[in-house]
Amino acid sequence: MAWEEWEQLKSQAAERESTHMRLNQLAPDGGGGGGGSGDLVVYQDDLGAVGHEARILYDDIRSGADIAGAGAGKDGAGSTAQAATTLKSRGFETGGALEKTVEVWTSQVKSVLQACAHISDHLDYSKKRHSEDDAEIGTVLRNSDGSAVSVSKLNEYFK
Repeated sequence: MAWEEWEQLKSQAAERESTHMRLNQLAPDGGGGGGGSGDLVVYQDDLGAVGHEARILYDDIRSGADIAGAGAGKDGAGSTAQAATTLKSRGFETGGALEKTVEVWTSQVKSVLQACAHISDHLDYSKKRHSEDDAEIGTVLRNSDGSAVSVSKLNEYFK
């Protein structure tokens, strides 16, 4: 490959790259999800609402998705497990398949329940922790008039 050809390929690659989205700068209109001010904002109400919804989902799934325990008899086995046992005892392969289905379903439901519980707990913790952090930082970073120092103002100190 000749040197001129190499330079031409590099130039073409640079032109193509310049048309791609860049994530290391603000959008031309000053946007970018931060409300335009450049300050980081976390709304505790949003965190609490998502955590609350995760808890509601957890409760709904726990009460409505238990096919293994639904219609449980004296032995604690649900109606689906009872049907699987009856089918197996009479030589139907469907009984084993139904038993496996209940086992996989139960495992998946437990995984979703754990995820919902984790989300709910984590967001409750995050809400509390962000509130504590905001209060602590707010006492340290104040202007002479007592108002909070903005992130954009802090940025000026690092230039």
